[in-house]
Amino acid sequence: MMNRQLDEAIPFEWHHHKEYELTLTLNSRGQRYIGDNIGEYADGDLVLLGPNLPHTWHSSSKINAEKPHHAVVMWFTREWVENLFSAMPELQVIDDLLGRASRGVWFSVKAAKALRPSIMALITQSEAEKTISLMNILQQLNMDAESKNLASPIYTEQQTNSSEHMRIDRVLEYIHAHYHEELKIDDLANLAALSHSGFYRMFLRYTHHKPSDYIIRLRIGKACALLIESQKPIANISDEVGFYSLANFNRQFKRIKLVTPREFKRGYGK
Repeated sequence: MMNRQLDEAIPFEWHHHKEYELTLTLNSRGQRYIGDNIGEYADGDLVLLGPNLPHTWHSSSKINAEKPHHAVVMWFTREWVENLFSAMPELQVIDDLLGRASRGVWFSVKAAKALRPSIMALITQSEAEKTISLMNILQQLNMDAESKNLASPIYTEQQTNSSEHMRIDRVLEYIHAHYHEELKIDDLANLAALSHSGFYRMFLRYTHHKPSDYIIRLRIGKACALLIESQKPIANISDEVGFYSLANFNRQFKRIKLVTPREFKRGYGK
């Protein structure tokens, strides 16, 4: 496991790995990217990820400016789980939860708050104690009726070769670094070393969004963070995240968030 504390920020690091991952994020807010899902996160965010599901967190600010961003990350393999199932068949009740993890599972604020002390205790426990504690945590999370799947159902069966992983990772890292600039599809295709049509098909297959829609959703996510955290005028925020038409910004914001930017900000101000 990893007890990660960062003073500056949680950086955008789009990646995937063969292990399951359970991550508790503290004293931080920003955007969470799980497969094709882009969502906001805040203090106490608790998510379970399945093997090879691409993901990253990207902070926008701290809750308490005097303390670091804090992520407690636990990894475990399918082999580890299967060995425990063999020794203790009664633990197989969590297998449905592990199946759902292929799409990423977000757990309710109530569940995350209740399990936070148990998760924090893992940091100082022995390996044997961690095994028992982690299985208890997973069993309790399995009972969270308010948990939600994050990525689209297609991620349950998604298989992407390593070459495509490298191409899409390179493109997504570029998009997230330059989202506020004018991004042309031909330039992104060149970055991926693909034709326009080849890039378009790969991007759609991997993210389940058209490139233009993915960029719009990313910009809207960034705008949400600025609306929550700053007092900047909406027109300035529109420019800052890459919309150079306020009318288009308002239209796209309402399409995605179902409320206007002003209504969104007012809701968080209550």
